[in-house]
Amino acid sequence: MSTNLIYCYSGTGNCLDMAKNIAKELGDTDIVMMRSFPAVTETKGAKRVGFVFPCFGGGAPTDVLEYAKYIHIAPETYVFAVSQSASYAGTGLAELNKIHPLDYWRTVTHQCSCIWLFPHTLMMPPMTPKQAQKRSEKLAKEIGLDVLAMVKTNKKPPRNVLNAAENAGWPMISKKKAEGFRVSDACIGCGQCVKLCPRGNIRLESGRAGVSEQIADKIWEVFGVEIGVEEKRVVKKISVPELEIYIQSPYGGNITPEEVAARMPEGTEACFVRVDQNKIWWVREDGET
Repeated sequence: MSTNLIYCYSGTGNCLDMAKNIAKELGDTDIVMMRSFPAVTETKGAKRVGFVFPCFGGGAPTDVLEYAKYIHIAPETYVFAVSQSASYAGTGLAELNKIHPLDYWRTVTHQCSCIWLFPHTLMMPPMTPKQAQKRSEKLAKEIGLDVLAMVKTNKKPPRNVLNAAENAGWPMISKKKAEGFRVSDACIGCGQCVKLCPRGNIRLESGRAGVSEQIADKIWEVFGVEIGVEEKRVVKKISVPELEIYIQSPYGGNITPEEVAARMPEGTEACFVRVDQNKIWWVREDGET
């Protein structure tokens, strides 16, 4: 067991980026993902245990709070949490505090491509993607140093009644939005969305993605799966010697094949890259990002 343990739920990559940057400051840190049941639930031996997750529908993703109940944390362990959103904090931290009393908590705003209330590039305070990322990295460093020093927050996380009402009604809102799901012509049948969907709601049929009617309260716009006609995904196929690359972005892509190739593990034959808000994720055949 490492000295520090961070449980992370990430949809677009912002929270995972935050968790990794906090881990850099802490050193000797393991990150356990929570998009499915966490691989580690016993934290004995860890000096600090943290949670990093997004605000989703006015609160934390349901899985975060459900899985947190199975995580065993000793009373003497320092517990911290960071919630990220485009604007408001939501009720996630307050609800998590009921399960595991938090010694330290912070909220961080960032641009988000899974937002439903505002345009995808809007955040508070308003910033460009590069500015938002630079700010996120700065705040992650501050948080990491605070957690390393075991600083304690002198008040409980707030629970806004309007956010609580939104969170309570989110399953109904989610179901309504799910009715607008469709698979666009951008789908190339790679199957990565099937592997990555945390709720198992996407399937591959006749070489194209299909959306299950049983959509739960986790809605992610991935690859060729869209909500209505909000965005037109642009996919272009580019080849460099011995490496086949697919670049996809709502904005047509903003990274060169050479830049992608430089980040690929040795021996990679093909990859699917999603470029979103000037940040990069790549997906290997095993579904890892």
